[in-house]
Amino acid sequence: MNMFCFQCQETAKGIGCSVNGVCGKEDDLARQMDVLIYLCKGLSALSIELDQKDISNPEVYPFIINSLFQTITNVNFDKAAIKNSIYKGLELKRKLLKLAKNCDVNISKLPDAATWDANTDAEIEAKETEVGVLSTNDEDIRSLRELIVYGVKGICAYAEHARNLGFEDENIYKFIKKALASTLDNSLSVNDLINLTLQTGEYGVKTMALLDKANTTKYGNPEITKVDLGVRNNPGILISGHDLLDLEELLIQTEGSGIDVYTHGEMLPAHYYPYFKKFKHFAGNYGNAWWKQREEFETFNGPILFTTNCIVPPFEKATYKDRIYTTGSAGLNGAKHIADREYGKMKDFSTIIEHAKRCNPPQAIEQGELIGGFAHNQVIALADKIVDAVNSGKIKKFVVMAGCDGRMKSREYYTEFAKKLPTDTVILTAGCAKYRYNKLNLGDIDGIPRILDAGQCNDSYSLVVIAMSLKEVFKLNDINELPIIYNIAWYEQKAVTVLLALLYLGVKNIHLGPTLPAFLSSNVTKILVDKFNISSISTVDDDIKMFFAN
Repeated sequence: MNMFCFQCQETAKGIGCSVNGVCGKEDDLARQMDVLIYLCKGLSALSIELDQKDISNPEVYPFIINSLFQTITNVNFDKAAIKNSIYKGLELKRKLLKLAKNCDVNISKLPDAATWDANTDAEIEAKETEVGVLSTNDEDIRSLRELIVYGVKGICAYAEHARNLGFEDENIYKFIKKALASTLDNSLSVNDLINLTLQTGEYGVKTMALLDKANTTKYGNPEITKVDLGVRNNPGILISGHDLLDLEELLIQTEGSGIDVYTHGEMLPAHYYPYFKKFKHFAGNYGNAWWKQREEFETFNGPILFTTNCIVPPFEKATYKDRIYTTGSAGLNGAKHIADREYGKMKDFSTIIEHAKRCNPPQAIEQGELIGGFAHNQVIALADKIVDAVNSGKIKKFVVMAGCDGRMKSREYYTEFAKKLPTDTVILTAGCAKYRYNKLNLGDIDGIPRILDAGQCNDSYSLVVIAMSLKEVFKLNDINELPIIYNIAWYEQKAVTVLLALLYLGVKNIHLGPTLPAFLSSNVTKILVDKFNISSISTVDDDIKMFFAN
């Protein structure tokens, strides 16, 4: 094998990518990422030892958070950036090892990842063969370790967004270190790792709650909003990803410039926040889910800014290649990268702004509008109306269809499922999975739209708050007594975090698709089935019959 990666839903043959990644990740980049993750685990173990000596090492947190974010599917394809992170991590580790020696930490008892050092590319490449996913021989231990790491990756992504807005939680950081270090501990049993998996879900909830607080404190509570899908006559910048602070600073710097700013993919829900509505040049949403970007970016004409995932490396002959910019954890070989903001200052978006001024306006690819903004605060404001509709029998079921979209034809299932749902059901959604059905005309129930979009994937937290609130309103003892169906699509590691969060909260009977994760061994799958009744999707007709049998 040139590499081995099975962290996303589209992994080759449902087993694992072993030549190049289906996502576009080349084998040498995959191996570098294995080393970077290994380095983060070692730094975590070393940092924990220093914590016990009351020696503060705050540099570790931003490094681990950013590094693990870089390794999420479709975030970073820039080999130089990953290699730079490895060298930066090694330098940080040397600093911590020096502190450890000075305070008599018994370094010999630490795992290899905590003490390994390298000074050349050749030494790093030599390590690549030892530290990948398959270096754990026991299939079940490997499965649980990877499940924990992927959950932690999602936590790191959400924690970085919160941190950018000035919101941090030391306990979340400490858990990240604990979880990563635990994947190096060969004394932990399957049961130990299952408990840690559920704890990962617990901290997933805490991190999403922190990010929700950060977003709503800074930008206000999302409100019901209609978003234009057409285009204007000015040059435009298309912003994709999840980072709202990047959007804010771009809007401030483009104000009065004659340039319009459009959202793409997971940035669509930014339109729901009151703060952003004051920008008259915040035009609308352009395009669909991330996987359609190769065709849609051609017609946008202006530059595209990736603040996070999901990047699809462009074809060699793509005309938009020189219009791609990245920032933050995102990266792409050949793309222009906008540097991180200096303390107390904004990022400098002048280069992309000047580029936009030289471009033609975007070409329209659709017309109309979308409605969204149904995060927990807005839905709770509608609680009386929703309760009345449930009590009168006008709403029989809620269907949570949160998660990710992807390229596979099998994902047409979610469009057909939405179309065939009984007219007395309401869809609760968050994440880019919504692009499979958010443009369907499913109507409303007494003025309540049948598709309630809470926002980005991290706004799945809103769906949890909504469910817990309904549980209280209807005076139920168990969240599973609610008339809620969970039919969730997944693609990458942030969706794993959301899944683990739901399991921690005790949600059962989750259907996951289009396929179950390749990183779940048969025994681990059985544990999840027995404990939580997780299952995979079937056909649309069979699932509709099963969900609505009672």
